[in-house]
Amino acid sequence: MTAVESELRSIGELARASGLTVSALRFYDRSGVLTPARVDPVTGYRWYTGDQVDPARLVAGLRRVGMPLAGIAEALRHRHRPAEVHRLLDAHLRRLEDGLVDARRELSRIRRLIDPEETTVTTRLVLSRTDLADAVAAVRFAVGADPALPALSGVLLSIEPDGVHLFATDRHRLAVARVDASVDGPPVGALLPVDAVDELPALLDTDAVIVDVVVADRVTFSVADRTLTVTALPYDFPDYRRLLRAQVGDAPAYRIPVDGTALRAALTADGVRVCHRAHDGVAHEVVALGLDGRGELRLVDPAADGADDGLRVGVNREYLLDALDAGGDQLVLELDGPITPLAVRRADDAHAFSILMPVRL
Repeated sequence: MTAVESELRSIGELARASGLTVSALRFYDRSGVLTPARVDPVTGYRWYTGDQVDPARLVAGLRRVGMPLAGIAEALRHRHRPAEVHRLLDAHLRRLEDGLVDARRELSRIRRLIDPEETTVTTRLVLSRTDLADAVAAVRFAVGADPALPALSGVLLSIEPDGVHLFATDRHRLAVARVDASVDGPPVGALLPVDAVDELPALLDTDAVIVDVVVADRVTFSVADRTLTVTALPYDFPDYRRLLRAQVGDAPAYRIPVDGTALRAALTADGVRVCHRAHDGVAHEVVALGLDGRGELRLVDPAADGADDGLRVGVNREYLLDALDAGGDQLVLELDGPITPLAVRRADDAHAFSILMPVRL
């Protein structure tokens, strides 16, 4: 052993000090996450410094809680910036919590499939009538109408420990809303058929303050002396969280406050510049969003050569108008680029937003 190697730790020593196995250390070396200080060119032995013990222990801890490889690498890069690492840990914890909620809901569904006679578990919640009405209005426009995709033909009512979440998507857009609620019972989800969703506004058009909802084999909404009972659709709603994580995991490049009324007027004005794109044999009008010299949103020519025009994001005009109508007057548009989904958020409610897929110009 050379004098230099005597000051280093072997891979076995680092494994014992960190809690990682030798094979795991080799894997993280090959992945570029935790590389040795020295590799013997003849024997191939890996040698590590004493300063690498703490990073290795960090990797071991993150590995035990299921942090993805990319997250482990990012945590190591930012380990001297605690705020960045805490942000990563918080995001991972939310993923774990979401996964547990999903697992409980799926296991309940599996139990019912195995034993249809099993006693139905009931979840009951109490929430504001006006909040529920606003949430329904915020997502209704995104419900799918393609008969070949029946799982998209309703609104997902997802009851979680922090309240009620509503989701709707037709693949081209996703609308999300959340309502605070008092929840008694396990997390549960129900895919409400669009016909029942369209009956809810009339049910909620009353002076009553509170809505009582019971989710069992069916979903029952009660307001004052009126009741709506709904049989949920027997389809699995898509994994909406995957798109949400991709969209909200990092801060967007641009967060632009927008007057919804003014943008709506610009989109419907005579002579607004559009181009046409066909999807499934149907032509759609597409507008282009850009920024002016002050960083404010403007409509740009979607047919122009965009090489020198800066940011240009194409979006279906009808879909954008629907999102504006559902969102209200004071909005925030989040843009990242021409191929990244854009978000339309309500300025006064971080939990109510829609995501629109961009259209290639």
